[in-house]
Amino acid sequence: MKVIEKIKAASKEEQEVLFSFEYFPPRTQDGVDKMLEQLDRMSLHSPAYWDITWRDSAAKLSLEMANVMQNLFSIETMMHLTCTKMPVEEIDHALDTIKSQGLHNVLALRGDPPLGQDKFVKTEGGFECALDLVTHIRNKYGDYFGITIAGYPEAHPDVLRIDDGLPTSEGYQNDLAYLKRKVDAGADLIITQLFFDTNIFLNFVNDCRQIGITCPIVPGILPINDYKGFLKMTNLCKTKIPTEITTALESIKDNEEAVRAYGIHIGTEMCKKILAHGIKTLHFYTVNKEIPALSILMNLGLISEINISRPLPINEEDVKKMSSELKKMLRR
Repeated sequence: MKVIEKIKAASKEEQEVLFSFEYFPPRTQDGVDKMLEQLDRMSLHSPAYWDITWRDSAAKLSLEMANVMQNLFSIETMMHLTCTKMPVEEIDHALDTIKSQGLHNVLALRGDPPLGQDKFVKTEGGFECALDLVTHIRNKYGDYFGITIAGYPEAHPDVLRIDDGLPTSEGYQNDLAYLKRKVDAGADLIITQLFFDTNIFLNFVNDCRQIGITCPIVPGILPINDYKGFLKMTNLCKTKIPTEITTALESIKDNEEAVRAYGIHIGTEMCKKILAHGIKTLHFYTVNKEIPALSILMNLGLISEINISRPLPINEEDVKKMSSELKKMLRR
């Protein structure tokens, strides 16, 4: 089922709030078991969907993780797909693979520059931007896939000024216009880059509506789990941090438990404000950590408890077999 269909169906139920989680493929054999165990626990909270990021250096692993998440845990799965180091034939191979696995959802992205490069460079035989990727998917696969794209409340990092990290008015408007071109090309859902100033997100939604973008816009929420991880992610994404958050974190940065508790508090307050403005979808960048996102959902009354147990794994033999296969991929 397409995610957009779930969101449209839920919008008819005024009180229903949908939530979803993002994960990245494990990098170690130990990480495989930990991730499968976490997915088993998280599936019990019935997310509307979850997604898995794309790693161009481990395409087979990304594809197999998408298969696992969709078919072993029976949760609607969205796979990221980027243009980075991906000629068209490899893009089609990835799309054909997930189609054969029963996936109906793709997050179409340009992707980051290859490791060691400062700027994105088009791969020979590939695409230059997410707009090209969206257009290709829609032209070749018709209406089979639900296509999600990224939206940037603070504008794409490439258009931010170096001196103050802000976009020019022209840069911001051009970024919005490009976003609309992606929607017009066939994208039917927007998930935003992470943010910590909720007003910036709400203004972004309003600006999108003003230029005729009518599809759902899902806020991407990064729960703060640890100080170093917070700095790494916000620096990578060039995210604007409100002064009060910077000040509060600086005073507790060496206390991991306090940082996590503060992150849960901030995430909860952000989500409350977003929900109060009539937006009923929340997407959590889990960074493969479950407690912060689940704590926020519990604070919001969207789940009743965090630690849910079941008598047996979802299917013990299937989990063992899949774990073995994923570990083999990491050894290659």
